[in-house]
Amino acid sequence: MEDRSRITHVANRLKWGEDTLAFVIFTAMTLLPVLETVARLFDTNSIPASQVLVQHMTLWIGLLGAVLAARQNKLLALTRKPLFLQEEDIHIGRWIAKVTTFLVLIALTWGSWQLLKVEFRNPFDIAPNIPRWLAQSIMPIGFGLMAVQIYFNSFKNNIHRVTLIIVGLLFSLSAITDAIYDVFPAVWLGLFFLFIALIYGAPIFVGLGGAAVLFFWADFIPISAIPAEAYRIVVSPSLPTIPLFTLAGYLLAESNASERLVKVFREIFGWIPGGTPIIVVVLCGFFTALTGGSGVTILALGGLLLPLLLKDGYSRTFSLGLITVSGSLGLLFPPSLPAIIYGVTAGVSVKNIFIAGLIPGLLLVVVMAVWALYQGKQQKIVTNPFKMKNALKVCFDAKWEIMIPILILFGVFGGFATLVETAAITVVYIFILEVYIYNDIKLSNLPKIIIDCATLIGGVLIILGVAMGLTSYLVDAQIPTLLLSWVEDTISSKYVFLLMLNVFLLLVGCLMDIFSAIIVIVPLIAPLGTYFGVDPVHLAIIFIANMELGFLTPPVGMNLFLAAYRFDEDMPKIYQATLPFFLVRLLAVGLITYIPIITLGLLY
Repeated sequence: MEDRSRITHVANRLKWGEDTLAFVIFTAMTLLPVLETVARLFDTNSIPASQVLVQHMTLWIGLLGAVLAARQNKLLALTRKPLFLQEEDIHIGRWIAKVTTFLVLIALTWGSWQLLKVEFRNPFDIAPNIPRWLAQSIMPIGFGLMAVQIYFNSFKNNIHRVTLIIVGLLFSLSAITDAIYDVFPAVWLGLFFLFIALIYGAPIFVGLGGAAVLFFWADFIPISAIPAEAYRIVVSPSLPTIPLFTLAGYLLAESNASERLVKVFREIFGWIPGGTPIIVVVLCGFFTALTGGSGVTILALGGLLLPLLLKDGYSRTFSLGLITVSGSLGLLFPPSLPAIIYGVTAGVSVKNIFIAGLIPGLLLVVVMAVWALYQGKQQKIVTNPFKMKNALKVCFDAKWEIMIPILILFGVFGGFATLVETAAITVVYIFILEVYIYNDIKLSNLPKIIIDCATLIGGVLIILGVAMGLTSYLVDAQIPTLLLSWVEDTISSKYVFLLMLNVFLLLVGCLMDIFSAIIVIVPLIAPLGTYFGVDPVHLAIIFIANMELGFLTPPVGMNLFLAAYRFDEDMPKIYQATLPFFLVRLLAVGLITYIPIITLGLLY
């Protein structure tokens, strides 16, 4: 009992340390860009290397967030049932998933440690008196802590836990001594176990990172190449916008902003048959654009929007489908996180992607709104008359929140602040708004909000990092070149290529989340787009618009699972509810794909 109490005490202290460090770093990476902007406005000395420091804080918040997600069983997976539960018995499929996850984490910890040793021998300062190896030290620490979390959270029985260690040692020893280096059988066997692991709940990053480990090992390439590539993508100049804009969205979701905005849109659109669904479409698009995660929108707003639709007389099936589908709207609008990641990965201007995405994004919203209007008439919904006095009142009540999109657009396109600075200013603006003006959020709740946000960010960034390692291998193996040669020999028409691209991306959406898909797939299709004369910016919009549908495509469409979880419905019910909306969205995606002027009209 004394030993157990000591372990619990150590675990609680470790938890406190992880939470505190995540809070401090998140706060620092928010304030530094704001201070940099203020210093520039007043022509005073700025903080040395502040931009680089913020980029490396993204690395820290990503790894710390992943540790928090592992501790809370919130790492993104293909199944709804949490994997890391202290189970009494061994289920063979879940045991394989746990062992595989543990092995991959040990491999990534080892690779990160090897990278750190190289950096230590060849020190390079990223800022005055701050060597790069110090910033990178979070990588072996983070992966190691995740392995520890998984070890203690996998089983109740210590004997069962020890099986993870034993299997890990056996595989590590065999890998080091090349005892199983009969390459192809070993690699294919490893890929088979990774597939089984993903089916039974292993995190998505384990599948991507595990495949990268296998391929690099088979080609005698040090595993340290994977954390090196992860480091390269995570400290990209534009990537700090992901945690910052997500935090802004979290602050809004935790306040009463959604209720105020619902009142605004209800007074403006309530007189239209289908007005309430239009409110849902616009509001979900707004929140998804800010948070970058449609799942956050469904979870945060679902409890507010579903009763609203049902109260107005819409059927439950229609309401479920509308909320589920609307959750993926907004990914083409600034500050869309997938657009930022795409730009970083493909070397395309993020600003141009934002400009090009405005009309296609509006098209998707309009198409959904028209469908909602039609359904409103079909279901004979009673409307409310428009009253200017009421509309002006609710707009005045929510005036500061209505200004948020204007602030973001001004920051992105005005040239007065960088994208990262705009994101940080948005966070500070919403913080002041919701804490001090509306008093919706108590300061005591702020740490929890930041930690919850870091948890989500960690689950995303760790996928991006390990996926970049896999992408690096595919590029080194000349897979894009081979694919290009095959396409050149097989397809002669640009429009046939675009059709096959649509089908391919829908299949990808069935199997991968949008973030890992961008990292892995974009380097493969970008050369093909160039060969067929597809504008790189147009290709970006095609990709994101298709992947929006991926959130709604069985069997892995993330929104489908989240909606089933949020509304306690069976998956067949969700499939039935979303199918009409899916077909309408598919039509809009077709227009975006085959009519380039829709995308490029504002650019050229």
